[in-house]
Amino acid sequence: MQVTPTGSRTPVRLYTEAERHRRDTTVWTLVQGVLAPVQFLVFLVSLALVVRYLWSGEGYMAATVSIVVKTGFLYLIMVTGAIWEKVVFGQWLFAPAFFWEDVFSFGVIALHTLYIYGLLAAAFPPQTLMFIALAAYAAYVINAGQFLWKLRMARIQAEVPA
Repeated sequence: MQVTPTGSRTPVRLYTEAERHRRDTTVWTLVQGVLAPVQFLVFLVSLALVVRYLWSGEGYMAATVSIVVKTGFLYLIMVTGAIWEKVVFGQWLFAPAFFWEDVFSFGVIALHTLYIYGLLAAAFPPQTLMFIALAAYAAYVINAGQFLWKLRMARIQAEVPA
């Protein structure tokens, strides 16, 4: 919320008109729009494989490959998202409109990276690796929710004159 000179509170808009124009004309918006649902589908498949492994003890390799693929998509969407923020807001990360989403994204990345480290270094047993993946996935779902909420707010604000 922003306090106006009259003392009333008005919601802070996510985008200025110039930022909205850059958002709507950059190819990086399309890239993010494609990668996000693909990453979510990879997440769903991987989640099923991880749960299957934890439940039955079968399918460790399939679960492992799916987590590595999911992590690759996460890294890709983070890099392209930083490019998108640079184009739209003029800074690579932590633009005020997406500050907390970016902060939480780093937690998601840290958990996925811990999994990759544990896998490559053989630092954890398989079951522990799967629980790390589940923690990473829970954080990912929260973070995806943050971004979906912002998308919804942007659409609502677009319907209201500035």
